[in-house]
Amino acid sequence: MRRTILAAAVAAALSTTLLATAPRAWAASDTGPASKETAKNTAPNAGDLLFEQPQMKNTTPGSTLTYDYLRRSGIVKGPYGPPLNDAIKLTVEPGKSAESRDIRVQMFSGGYRVPAGPFVDMAGNPVLSLFLENHLKGLAGLLEANPRYIKNAIRKGLREKATVTPVQVDFKGRKVEGWRVEMKPFEGDPLTERMRGFEATTYTFVVAPEVPGEIVSLEARTLKPDGGELLEERLDYDQKDS
Repeated sequence: MRRTILAAAVAAALSTTLLATAPRAWAASDTGPASKETAKNTAPNAGDLLFEQPQMKNTTPGSTLTYDYLRRSGIVKGPYGPPLNDAIKLTVEPGKSAESRDIRVQMFSGGYRVPAGPFVDMAGNPVLSLFLENHLKGLAGLLEANPRYIKNAIRKGLREKATVTPVQVDFKGRKVEGWRVEMKPFEGDPLTERMRGFEATTYTFVVAPEVPGEIVSLEARTLKPDGGELLEERLDYDQKDS
């Protein structure tokens, strides 16, 4: 009975999330972006970099951004099932300003299709929050955990535990400048004993201003102490569409 109630609660909490999700819902804080002076002299704040930038301003109206999705798990007979290779596609149309876009979403295909969007007059790239909400749904169900607790831990991790380092990204046969954000938000969590090894989950996000939509790759990966893989979930920008 307890399992059924927990599962129902998780499903209810997440039933409309992907339909309405916007990047601001995952922002690390409710403060505005860092000042231009700060941005010039130091690595940007992780939350500002991921959630406060007009990432869609360099996309072409009428184009489609495709992100290749992979999820695989080493948990025998686990809830994730066999590896999943699919895609998230964003069809971009003009928004109300030069920096914003109206976005239609195709999140996965066939029986894996998830309703998401549309997003109106969006300046940020919604694929980041779509990825995180989908990841959150799977992890909360697996751990029978409160999804809000996990979400808040990730937001806090972005604010307090993330490292931001410069990185070069291969794009159209050349190197472009970008940023790599990495964190382990559950490390040291007071409920570590309930995390079943997922306290070791590492989140890695790569962004580059010259790439359409700026999101290059997103990854959540959990390794066992012996090096075995509990989960790899990642999203990669498909440059063939650029």
